[in-house]
Amino acid sequence: MTDKTKEQPVVSVMPDQALVLEWETVKGTASPDQIQYLNKISQTAEARKGDWLYDLGFKQFPLDFSASLDYFLRFSRCFVRELLKTAELETLRQDAIIGLPPGLVNDFISACPLMAGSEYVTAGMLEELWHGFNGTFSRDIKNFKGRVSDYFREKNPDLHPAGRVFFHLVENKNSDLPFAFMATYSAGMGANGKPKHLPLKHAIETHDDDALLTLLSTVYKAAEQSRIVADLIESGELFHPLAWDGDEAFAFLKEIPDYEACGVLCRIPDWWKQTASTPSVTISLGDKKPSLAGLDAILDFKVSVGLGHLELSRQEVEAILEETQGLAFIKNKWVAVDPEKLRQALKACDSIEDLAAPGMTLGTAMRARLVPEKILGREADGQVEVCVSNGTWLTSVLEKMTHPEQIDPVVPDKGFKAALRPYQSKGVNWLNFLASYGFGACLADDMGLGKTVQILAWLSTFPSNQKRPATLLVVPASLISNWQSEINRFLPGLKTCVAHPGFSSSAPQPDKTPKNKEFKLTKTQLNTLDLVITSYTLVKKYDWLAKYSWHCLILDEAQAIKNPGTQQTRAVKALPAAHRIVMTGTPVENRLSDLWSLFDFLNPGLLGNKTEFSNFAKTLKDNPNGYARLRQMIFPYILRRLKTDKTVIKDLPDKVEMKVFADLSPKQVVLYKKAVKDLKQAIETSEGIQRKGLVLSFLLRFKQLCNHPDQLTGSGDFKAAHSGKFMRLGSICETVYEKRERVLVFTQFKEMTEPLRVFLETIFHHPGLVLHGSVPVAKRKKLIQTFQDNAYCPFMVLSLKAGGVGLNLTRANHVVHFDRWWNPAVENQATDRAFRIGQTKNVLVHKFVTRGTIEEKIDLMISEKQALADQVVTSSAEGLITEMDDQDLLDLFQLSLPE
Repeated sequence: MTDKTKEQPVVSVMPDQALVLEWETVKGTASPDQIQYLNKISQTAEARKGDWLYDLGFKQFPLDFSASLDYFLRFSRCFVRELLKTAELETLRQDAIIGLPPGLVNDFISACPLMAGSEYVTAGMLEELWHGFNGTFSRDIKNFKGRVSDYFREKNPDLHPAGRVFFHLVENKNSDLPFAFMATYSAGMGANGKPKHLPLKHAIETHDDDALLTLLSTVYKAAEQSRIVADLIESGELFHPLAWDGDEAFAFLKEIPDYEACGVLCRIPDWWKQTASTPSVTISLGDKKPSLAGLDAILDFKVSVGLGHLELSRQEVEAILEETQGLAFIKNKWVAVDPEKLRQALKACDSIEDLAAPGMTLGTAMRARLVPEKILGREADGQVEVCVSNGTWLTSVLEKMTHPEQIDPVVPDKGFKAALRPYQSKGVNWLNFLASYGFGACLADDMGLGKTVQILAWLSTFPSNQKRPATLLVVPASLISNWQSEINRFLPGLKTCVAHPGFSSSAPQPDKTPKNKEFKLTKTQLNTLDLVITSYTLVKKYDWLAKYSWHCLILDEAQAIKNPGTQQTRAVKALPAAHRIVMTGTPVENRLSDLWSLFDFLNPGLLGNKTEFSNFAKTLKDNPNGYARLRQMIFPYILRRLKTDKTVIKDLPDKVEMKVFADLSPKQVVLYKKAVKDLKQAIETSEGIQRKGLVLSFLLRFKQLCNHPDQLTGSGDFKAAHSGKFMRLGSICETVYEKRERVLVFTQFKEMTEPLRVFLETIFHHPGLVLHGSVPVAKRKKLIQTFQDNAYCPFMVLSLKAGGVGLNLTRANHVVHFDRWWNPAVENQATDRAFRIGQTKNVLVHKFVTRGTIEEKIDLMISEKQALADQVVTSSAEGLITEMDDQDLLDLFQLSLPE
């Protein structure tokens, strides 16, 4: 931290749905008082372990919390509030079961903020969290020696548990005084397990003065704040049933939060609980299909005013304003009327109709939902709620966007060589459906679920006899090899060109030019292609990319454009294309700051401009329900399936193995070529046993070099940029960290374990573990326990031999083979440290291969000739390499990269 930054507590949701309190550095400075409160939070989290959220729910802190911590604190406080409202809690004590209020879980699901692990927040998770609160209270109160009121006082002296007095307000139909009031008290538990109510006047007859004073203590507290209650006590009317008019009932209803804060329980009509006095303006649009597609589509619409659950015409609103304020009986229902807010609602209707006079576009309607002040003006902020309801046509479209199983299927071309799993077929259908309506799509499936295959399957559906511009795929340079491999495997007929000087392509190639000239394709050449692949870095360098109108623009690892201010992001967004798709395995809802830039690329204008979205983000602290509006807007354009989804997991094998191609860094290329030259010179003057030993020593040297040049030279600080494998490992682990998953990284070399640990801690921002042959056996058990514990330990680096036997590390659902043993049996034994009986997660295995090197050639030998798998570079087959003739040997080690 610096003098301009501070530590802020945030909550991350783990894949097993456990909550972990973490600390992140943010801008700003903390005052001494704030530091004191933050220290209390930290101490509570440490002391209470799994119960820290329950405990913090009783506290009040004069701090602005992160959205994630505020969200879960509000949920905990809901439990505390229900606990405080529970009658006869002293009698029930540890047997009390606090039920979930109706609709609470759904409200919290829709209002979940963007945070690490928000995708794991489900109805079942929140219900289990509430159940845990019940268990904590039961355990606490069982061990607490005092009264329940003392327990609350110890938690927070400002909290007052419910007493035994209830205030009741009911409708009194067929009367000039339409409401009835009565005060009762609970006289123990009835046979049905609920408090038994008696009119309060009975307490005068059955209680002595001291007992009556104790019974009415909560009422006297309320009287200190309420003139209504004070008058009821003074007049003695508190002890008798009363009939009230609408004004009296309205005055009483508005004070209910004050009564309940003092411990008086209130039983009131449901219509008051379910509706607020804030009127709403509803824009209903999209009954008919528009002539155009996309966010610029002009939709039919109508505007109405809502009050409670009633929809009112302008004439009805004007009539209400002339006659009523407070409670009004309209269309056989009671509603609360605030005349000023109703007038604002009418003005909002006028503003919306004026704005939509040229036609209401889908984009305008969506922005009205997200940023209502854009339409209503800031003076109406908080006075009127804007709602967007969908007509018949728009409802059907959005329903299919959020439920891909309802979309009509498309069939991949016969040249597509993969058999799609059911969820992958749905993904292809979804991509096609959104493209048909002109919407940008975010394919955000979990790592390992086959996003690349789905994209290739979709590309294969384009009719071959139809002329169209080429598609542009932009990826990190480190992923180009992976895409080439997948295309050759699944869609070899795709006419592809890699617009990158370091990669070969299947043609056409640009004309031969001097090396100092940039790589360039003409429009004529582009029109003969299906797909062009380039890197993010080259988009800003190759200006010819922005002069061609692409059929589709696809971004892989789209988090590369999360920062809207960078030259790279601006260059990518400037590329013209009829359709836009982004791919990411990182949850897009983790960071609010990244979301706008992503959608500004996909569907420009959907989230407003940057200033409008920034203003909306500022309102979220005071209006957390804004997250519900945001999710409602973005989720139709995002398809994210998790490996844990019930609809997905049945389609997956228990282990998903994938090759990860890494490219040599410039430094590695220079050293690799020098090593080949040294090998050539050395074998010319050696023979027999000496030659065998020489070849094996060079084999080791090349493997070290492919890991990191500093491993070979024995010097340097293992900078990530000097190793293609380090860069790919970092990319993979960034996604693992965003999902708060765990990974095992295997290497053959003990000397690599520490550099890998240091590097990974910069990615995970948490300490990790190292296990190799020099770690004492006694310490190994402690390391395993640390990794398997609930506290987040994101990674363990293991030497292959030390980590391959006798370990149980099922917390990990990723396994990385950083360097290859080239013996599947040995690698599988290591993988099985994570994949064991009892593992509840699918394990994703990443096998690193350095492109163009001996690693790739031997991996190809293993893949093509599985019979040799137990012979290559093992004790039984070292001769396979050492006994090659000189030319075959040099061909094996030769660097195979395009010049």
